[in-house]
Amino acid sequence: MSIVKTPCDEGVVLGPPDPLPVGVAGRAALGAAIIGSSMTFIDSTVVNVALPVLRAQLGATVAEAQWVVEAYMLFLASLVLAGGALGDRWGRRFVFVLGTMVFAAASAWCGMAGDVTGLIVARGAQGIGAALLVPGSLALISANFTRERRGRAIGTWAALTSMAAGAGPVLGGWLVEAVSWRWIFFINLPLAGLALLIVRRVPESRAQSAAGAVDWTGAALATGGLFCLVFGLIEWGSGGGANPTVILSLALAAAGLGAFVVREMRAPNPMLPLEMFRSSTFTGANLLTLFLYCGLGATMFVLPFNLIEAHGYSAVEAAAALLPFVAIMFLLSAFAGRLMDRYGARLPLSLGPAVAAAGFLLFVPAAGSGSYWDAVFPAVMIMSVGMAISVAPLTATVMASAGSDRVGLASGVNNAVARVASLLAVAGVGIVVQGALARGLTRVAWASAALALAGSVSAFVLVRSQDGRSG
Repeated sequence: MSIVKTPCDEGVVLGPPDPLPVGVAGRAALGAAIIGSSMTFIDSTVVNVALPVLRAQLGATVAEAQWVVEAYMLFLASLVLAGGALGDRWGRRFVFVLGTMVFAAASAWCGMAGDVTGLIVARGAQGIGAALLVPGSLALISANFTRERRGRAIGTWAALTSMAAGAGPVLGGWLVEAVSWRWIFFINLPLAGLALLIVRRVPESRAQSAAGAVDWTGAALATGGLFCLVFGLIEWGSGGGANPTVILSLALAAAGLGAFVVREMRAPNPMLPLEMFRSSTFTGANLLTLFLYCGLGATMFVLPFNLIEAHGYSAVEAAAALLPFVAIMFLLSAFAGRLMDRYGARLPLSLGPAVAAAGFLLFVPAAGSGSYWDAVFPAVMIMSVGMAISVAPLTATVMASAGSDRVGLASGVNNAVARVASLLAVAGVGIVVQGALARGLTRVAWASAALALAGSVSAFVLVRSQDGRSG
């Protein structure tokens, strides 16, 4: 997980619901969506900074520290598409409220956890709440703004949630040092209460075209398959690849994910319509997402351990070290859009990951010694430039490749792919660092650079047309 939001967050709201006139309801929908999304973004970013302290106080192993992150991401990644479908059928406001309540209750559970096992289970419950809350918050904007006014609402939402994503780790680092790591979870309770108070002014809405049952079988197979894959990779990192538990877990993962593919090919209302991947551009963009966010997720997981345990940074200093990332993403997003308008999708989608790969490689000397300005800052800046060049064209390419009637679904799929990438990245970190999180940044940096370059090649080969439309 990182301080950059997943691609296509904004794109999810561009689907074709029945918009209502903007007024009190529209302002309330936007306010509730911003607060709800900010909770999930903050919780995705702040835990990494708190993990070194949390691990020491709870006596957690490397594998258990990974599960504190993975339990949340597992349910969010595997259930986010089902959460969006539920909003269309049960009502967008209802699902948003349900997700907010589950997320708040799980946050309180996290804060009161007496041991690392209880914290891991509570984080899983948080992920379930987030899987309802994330698409629900975006759907509120979609349902309560006309197409003419939706762009401005998206911009407001994106700007304020980006600020929350950037400020969250610094606030969390201060809470860890000044109060307790438990308050990084307790802080969600007043935010959730405010969101629930505001959303009362929003009318209920459903998608008129929503038909058929939610693909719960597909969701269960995806969750089970991903769980076995993550469990196998984490156990591999701690006990070696020849461990019978690892072999059995990976075999079950292959069977579960294979069954998921078969299910999605035959289901009348599949959670993931596989025919969308017939477009080489859509496939290329999602491969790029998988590789790039794997590299980013692995680096962002290991970096705080290196800064705090190897370099002696405080939790606040480790969080503040990544603030240039937020600034660069904010300042260069418009430039990336103009780059795509002028040169097409293939150039920025090939160039951006290559620049990010150079940034990842700069973390190799930063892993050992050097001041922040000499070692860490250049790596963060170059990596940020590469990500900024990539994310906006990636979002536009995914949506253009799917056609106007499937833009919301395509955005949701790409968003889920980014979350699965982070899930797999953290699971695989133990294999790369071999149990030494604080000293493993060098190996992770090399692996992340290789993944980013693989994404660059995928985009160059598969993104066929220059305007981002499938060809």
